[in-house]
Amino acid sequence: MGSSRMWAWLRIAGAIVAFSGVVAGFIVNFDRSTREGWDLGLVLTNYFSLFTILTSILTIVVLLVAALWSLRNPGTMREPFGIALGLAIISGPLLLLGIVYNVLLRGPPSGVAVEDSVGIAFADQWAAETLHVVLPLYLLVDLLFAPRRRGLPWWALGVVVAYPVVWVIYTMVRGTMVANPDGSNPWWYPYPFLDPNGDGGYASAFTYIAVMTVGLILIGVLVIAIGRYRDRRASRREEAVEDAAKIVV
Repeated sequence: MGSSRMWAWLRIAGAIVAFSGVVAGFIVNFDRSTREGWDLGLVLTNYFSLFTILTSILTIVVLLVAALWSLRNPGTMREPFGIALGLAIISGPLLLLGIVYNVLLRGPPSGVAVEDSVGIAFADQWAAETLHVVLPLYLLVDLLFAPRRRGLPWWALGVVVAYPVVWVIYTMVRGTMVANPDGSNPWWYPYPFLDPNGDGGYASAFTYIAVMTVGLILIGVLVIAIGRYRDRRASRREEAVEDAAKIVV
């Protein structure tokens, strides 16, 4: 019971950290938009269309729901199916996001402009590190060690993969319909490897999408496999305790 309550508070802390990253990124985009005279509505729509931000907001909701359920239901029973599925839905994409960011996008904080104040530059870096490093690492720890995890059926893999696929379709269609807020291009894609207007064209963009989809499927398989293994192990421990109690009686 104590371990479950402690983990509930850790999930609340994870949600708070994620929220701070989303707010920090919002402040950076709001400040830059108003200072540069960009279309604020377009900038903020772009911001909340980022896979990082959408997934982080979803993570905040799932972690808070999971934490509140644990606090209201102390004991040893497994978490509800809906919470287990929600945790899988956010864990797969965020673990992939952490890998993609640190392999393809990490470097000097490219979003920081010369005109940015120290505070804005710090907020930009805070958002990048909390949402692309801290949050994926936390979810990995949660996957491996959080108590009362419920195993999921293999069909749940389709749900884990569906959300990022829908986002990719939305992004590729929308990218042709909106201009870059800074006026540099009549299109806008949130990540450079998705932009089909570069040297590689659509072939390059769709190659990245295919590779990341395969990566997401592999990570999703791992997430579900770990959950199923931990659930089976917990069930065996409970059966052993029950058998021992029967012998004592």
